[in-house]
Amino acid sequence: MTDPQPQALRVLVIGNGGREHALARAIAADSAVEAVHVAPGNPGTAKVATNHAVTATDPADVTRLATELGVNLVVIGPEAPLVAGVADAVRAAGIACFGPGAEAAQLEGSKHFAKQVMAAANVPTARSRYCTTPDEAAAALAEFGPPHVVKDDGLAAGKGVVVTDDIEEAQAHADACGTVVIEEFLDGPEVSLFVITDGTTALAMQPAQDFKRVGDDDEGPNTGGMGAYSPLPWAPADLGQQVLDQVALPTLAEMNRRGTPFGAGLLYCGLALTSKGVRVIEFNTRFGDPETQALMGLVASPMGQLLYAAATGTLADFGPIEWHDGCAVTVVYAADGYPGEPEKGGAITLPADAEDAWTIQAGTALQGDQLVANGGRVLAVVGRGADLRSARGAAYEHLVKIDFPSGFHRYDIAEQAAIAQIESADSQEASR
Repeated sequence: MTDPQPQALRVLVIGNGGREHALARAIAADSAVEAVHVAPGNPGTAKVATNHAVTATDPADVTRLATELGVNLVVIGPEAPLVAGVADAVRAAGIACFGPGAEAAQLEGSKHFAKQVMAAANVPTARSRYCTTPDEAAAALAEFGPPHVVKDDGLAAGKGVVVTDDIEEAQAHADACGTVVIEEFLDGPEVSLFVITDGTTALAMQPAQDFKRVGDDDEGPNTGGMGAYSPLPWAPADLGQQVLDQVALPTLAEMNRRGTPFGAGLLYCGLALTSKGVRVIEFNTRFGDPETQALMGLVASPMGQLLYAAATGTLADFGPIEWHDGCAVTVVYAADGYPGEPEKGGAITLPADAEDAWTIQAGTALQGDQLVANGGRVLAVVGRGADLRSARGAAYEHLVKIDFPSGFHRYDIAEQAAIAQIESADSQEASR
């Protein structure tokens, strides 16, 4: 059994990306946290925690490290370790773990499984077809018509979805994946809403929105996300409660009914706010990236204690999640070639972090003392301000100080929402 209220939290975060850097940074700011470790980590996480070598998808290796370090909480960042059963192994060793077991992680690991759960739980989502052959895919594409939405059934690091009006492109993606879910296109803006749960109690974080297309004006192929912002001034004020009532709690109840309880972790609800109401686009079973970077820049609740409460089944005693006033905007700095073959090895020089803007490292490495690109999405710059305009300004002002010649970024993250926010404020002022 785990200690429900330890004297001090010693936390191990599993992963090596921007999500893990942002989480480690927020956890380290919790006064109840005595030590933060990250495995395998990156040069950014080394600034706020102690890095350790580990094979993140090996349950035995992660459990060994957690035991050796004497941690009382493990937080699993990426999806692959969850699907591999790392959380199951850690919990079996008597260590509290934030992250669902392998069976529950199939909500992300298999789009088909997620659709089955949603159907059984009466969760609103798009009509879809599960296709295992080119002929089945062709029939589904013809049934739903354009825009065509084709999703790889398995894990694809956020790049397994094609949305296109081109039937040939859609069919080619289905053929390449082999097993896909094809579904009707959902109108309306997309929203990411994270739900922290201990399997019974669920707390909604404030909504965020990410930008999937690689280029400005949402041009180009899908990526893992090129930026994000939170909160959403245009979203319904009760969206969190809507999602708890219509999506998260019914899903958790259905997972319990199936004998595969979700347990402790994060249910990421990717949503479309359609003309017919909220619809689920997808589930993930971990913190989303890059939305996490924006959310961790605004959360006021102690993150170590919050995740520990979920991991030990005491979330009902924690109370609502608290937030700082204002907005946060995240802009991703990617390596040339992304989302195809990114150019690795490009030199990077970072400015010092400021109170209203800072750099989160994701796909980075050290060559000697030189920071270099070592992935597709390399950096994420977070800006915080009283409103979206000031948060965007802080992020982009910080970003231009970064020396990364072989990188690129979008220039329009949260731009339209900031303009709308300004226009709304001006309209309210004029009406007084």
